[in-house]
Parts: sequence; C-alpha cells; structure tokens
Amino acid sequence: MRRAHPMVLESLVEQYGALRALYAESGAAEARRQIEDLTHTLCASTGARDIDAALTAARRQLARARSESDFALVG
Repeated sequence: MRRAHPMVLESLVEQYGALRALYAESGAAEARRQIEDLTHTLCASTGARDIDAALTAARRQLARARSESDFALVG
C-alpha cells in the first residue's frame, strides 16, 4: 500500500483538526464540505474506512516517522 509522505500526512491531520474546530464554532456548510473532502483523503492515504481509524493510523505513521528520523540523527 502506498503511504503519504509524513509532511503531507501531518498537514492533512492539522487541517482536519482546524476545520473541525471551525465547523463546531460556525456550522458553516463550506467547512463541512471541506471536512468531508479531508475525511476521504485521510482514509485513502491511510487505508482506513472511517475517520477515527484514519486519524489513529496517521498519528501512528507520524510517530514512527519521527522516531525513525530521531534514530537516523543519533545512529
């Protein structure tokens, strides 16, 4: 399975969180549409079927990428 680059994945997760906050605050239809688009993208990027699983997988991948880069700096 293809994986999104960690920087892209991190940006998607951050955008999703920001849009959820905006939607909770304003209820704007445009924010809802963007959340739906990001949900689809995150699910496709992580191979998950729902947003909760996608966010969990994305965070796991980001943590692994960070630990691998930390190891590369030390090793």
